[in-house]
Parts: sequence; C-alpha cells; structure tokens
Amino acid sequence: MTSDTPGMRRFRCRHRVGRGVVSTVLALVALSLALPTVVGGEESPIEFDQISNMFEPVSVPAQRIRELAELVIAICAGIFLVVGVLLTYVIIRFRARPGDEKREPPQVYGSNNLEAAWTIIPVIIVVVLFLATARTINEVELKEPMEGALEVTVVGHRWWWEFEYPEYGIITANELHIPVSTPERPWPTFLWLESQDVVHSFWVPRLAGKTDVVPNRRNTLWIDTAEPGMYLGQCAEYCGTQHAHMLLRVYVHSEEDFDAWVKAQQAPEVVDASVADGRNLFQRTACINCHTLDGTVADGTYGPSLSHLMSRKTIGAGAAFNNAENLRKWVQDPALFKPGVRMPDMKLTSEEVDQLVAYLVTLK
Repeated sequence: MTSDTPGMRRFRCRHRVGRGVVSTVLALVALSLALPTVVGGEESPIEFDQISNMFEPVSVPAQRIRELAELVIAICAGIFLVVGVLLTYVIIRFRARPGDEKREPPQVYGSNNLEAAWTIIPVIIVVVLFLATARTINEVELKEPMEGALEVTVVGHRWWWEFEYPEYGIITANELHIPVSTPERPWPTFLWLESQDVVHSFWVPRLAGKTDVVPNRRNTLWIDTAEPGMYLGQCAEYCGTQHAHMLLRVYVHSEEDFDAWVKAQQAPEVVDASVADGRNLFQRTACINCHTLDGTVADGTYGPSLSHLMSRKTIGAGAAFNNAENLRKWVQDPALFKPGVRMPDMKLTSEEVDQLVAYLVTLK
C-alpha cells in the first residue's frame, strides 16, 4: 500500500472541492429553472414569455438606460480586446526559446510615451463614461410631475405593493394600471415611491430602472410608453423572507381601456344576497382590522385592499392565480404560498371558509 504524497493529497482535495462547486452550481441552475413553474405546490402565474428582458425597453427611461449600458459594454469590450491582443502578442513574441537560460533579457527602465498613453487614455475613458452617465441620470430623473401626468403613489410593504390613484380615489394592490402615451396625451405616468416598513426597490426592467423605496422618504419614477401590454416587475432590494415573491405587474392600456378600468374600480360594491353569510362572517372576523373593503366596516391598512379583489389576476403579490380554489387555500393557510407571510390562519371551520370564499369571489 502506497502512501499519498502531499502533492497527491492537494490534488484530491482540489478535485473534491471542484466536484462540490460544480454540483452546487448545477443544483442552483435546476432550482432557478423550477421556480418560475412551481410556487407553493401550485402552477405559478408567471410564464417564461412574460419574463421581462431589460434589453427590450418599451419606455423612454428604460431606453436611455439601455443606451448607456451599450456604451459601457462597448468600451469595456474594446479594452478587453486590446488587452487580449497585446497580451497574446507578448506571450508569443517574447516566449522563452532554447538557449535563453543563460541570457538576460533587455532591461527597460521606462518610456515616457508609454506612461503618458496609459495615463491619458484611461482618463479620457473615465471622463466619457462620467459625462454619459450624468446625461442619462439628468434625462431619467424627474423630481416633479409634468402638468397633466397621471400620478400614482406606490407604497412598498412586506411583501406586497400598494397603488393609490389620488385623482380617482382608487387604491389597489400588486397590479399597476396606466395609460399609454399618445400624441394627444404625451404626458408620462409619475410615481411617488414610499415604504411602510423596510427598504424595497421598484423595478420593471422594460419600463424604467431600479429605484429604491425607502421609509420616511419619497423617491420618484416615471414611465412613458406607447406600447400597451403587461410588464412584469420585482422588488430588487432584499427585504425579508418573501422578497423573491414580491412581484408586481404593470398593465399599460389604451386610453379607452384605462378609462374603463377606472370606472370599474370606482363602481360601488354589488351586494349579492346569496353570499350574505360570507359577508357577515367577513365583518365579524379580524379581517376588517387589516383590510379595507368599500361598502363594509373594514378599514384596515395593514394588508391589501380587497375592493374589486377579483379584478386582479394574482394573489399574494404574484404567488398564485386569483381563483376560488387558491383563495380557499390562502384563507386556510396563507403560509402555503408564502412562508413567513404576516397574514395569520384565522382558524375558520371548513364551512366558514366556504362561505367567506363564496363572498370574496363576488368582489369584481
């Protein structure tokens, strides 16, 4: 039996570490591929073709950020190419040759031209990047809304988004609805960003850059797009257990569709006598302390507003599709979809859950 040499032991140790790193990377890749399809044991409401691509901007701020990114990438790629070519040339041109063991290479003690070049060129590159960045910041930062702009107050909570439209008296959650910019109505949507608890970050890659949402401070953001559609966003600042499930959707409507959405949100609650038991149950439980629901005694602000709940596609800030089946599971055990969520299990009986869900699905 032969004993390992120190070199062999180091090789085997590196081999084990290398295999461990590869296994970990493969596991993380597999997990990242699984996350968009399964959340809490249910099919996720996020489809692959809906994932936002930051290199396909549809709004002016996002377009300006992309142009700056392309400039930076081009300059860095040029530097990498020049350095790579020079390094390859030096390796080949000045490689060791037979007979060089006893010969000392030429000793060079300085070159004013080279030293000036590698000082002036980097300075010029830094100045160009500084000026380009300053110009982009100046273009995308708008401190006050333009006259006629739609103003929306965005409040980050752990772990959901609240959207308030002061002009229309509407408060909703997790799904932002805005109109397109048209030649007749060229004003952007202006967002006031606030936080109820910790630092969040509002990011819809195809519409605008990341903007921090900070407690006791109002930051601003604006969106200007002429392309209707649904755009996915995400909290981009770690804010706790369910940070990854703090999604948001931005629906960009034509003017007619946006006006129709506003009217639907302003419509009073339709009282359905067939779900009176569920309505009464809702008003007797602690739900009213956390949620607001127009037409009832519920006036809580700790959780999302439930007014017109069924007009939203998802619940739990994108954790699951908004339907009767998932609502029932959510009411029974909110942690099923979002472990650590602050909504408690109300300990309702199966019959009470059925009554409550039957009432909730009428909130359209």
